[in-house]
Amino acid sequence: MKYRSVFDIIGPVMIGPSSSHTAGAARIGRVARSLFGREPKWANISLYGSFAKTYKGHGTDVAIIGGLLDFDTDDVRIINAIDIANERGIKLRFIEEDAITDHPNTARVIIGDDKGELELVGISIGGGKIEVTELNGFELKLSGNHPAILVVHNDRFGAIANVSNVLAKYEINIGHMEVARKEAGKLALMTIEVDQNIEDKILHELELLPNILKVTKIVD
Repeated sequence: MKYRSVFDIIGPVMIGPSSSHTAGAARIGRVARSLFGREPKWANISLYGSFAKTYKGHGTDVAIIGGLLDFDTDDVRIINAIDIANERGIKLRFIEEDAITDHPNTARVIIGDDKGELELVGISIGGGKIEVTELNGFELKLSGNHPAILVVHNDRFGAIANVSNVLAKYEINIGHMEVARKEAGKLALMTIEVDQNIEDKILHELELLPNILKVTKIVD
């Protein structure tokens, strides 16, 4: 594995003790919060592999909840995140899973309220970095370390080209893009990592395109 900087090895500025189990876990929670768009009323968190075995000692539990509360990795409030969530009336449930996953540091986060819910699977790959591997049943590969747009759309000819054309019009460079679908001709999900945060007016323009159902962004 090649490292671009010393922070890829020692991790980000963070509340400890572990970049993988704490900082990475916080980022998984925060990406879920960003995609959900608001503070959830409940959260069911399934932990796999080493996450399941050491989550209390390594602070994985408070880190994920801190992320759901929109706390960054260096926010001292992470230490008391579960207490803060309880004070806000958020119902929490942690589940230690026995199933073997592709990566030892895996969490399935299901959050919701009376308006809807979101299901996300994230893995902590070291140095505080993460990947989101599943979102609401769609398989994907999202780093969570760059600004991104997620576009739910009907699987129709021209939908991808129309989105790309709008981004090109605003000179937004695409760093990584992939499309997932559960069934041909049904719903699909575009995952687009970009080099800059996207203005809301661009998201609105994307939502007005034919066959585009929902557009969500993750800010850097």
